[in-house]
Amino acid sequence: MSLTLRVLAPDQSVFDGTADEVILPSTTGLLGILPGHISMVTALDTGVLRVLVNGNWSSIALMGGFAEVEADDVTVLVNAAELGSKIDATSAEIELEKAKDEFNQVEGKTTSPEKIKAQQNLNRARARFQATKTPS
Repeated sequence: MSLTLRVLAPDQSVFDGTADEVILPSTTGLLGILPGHISMVTALDTGVLRVLVNGNWSSIALMGGFAEVEADDVTVLVNAAELGSKIDATSAEIELEKAKDEFNQVEGKTTSPEKIKAQQNLNRARARFQATKTPS
């Protein structure tokens, strides 16, 4: 028994196929989905979706959105997404370090728009970098 997984961004279909297991970065923590999961809708945070297909894990960097689980169908609607296998690990690591530096520069400010933007950029860069790593 398997799941049907669709990951859809406004400009592309990132993934459309079957999966044995899906791990979602929900806003309340990681959420594992197996065949026969109860129906639900959840908000997704910027993070990494992990998908198990034929014993191999792969990753997709997600930039926030929603997921709906209905029977054995999982539909993920996101603002943007990128397959981990298509992300250059070296450039993703450089972007992460740059985002960390930018965040550290505005960290002392309380709730400035610059701090919020720096935090969002750091979250995106971290998700992209983590998606390049092979899950165990």
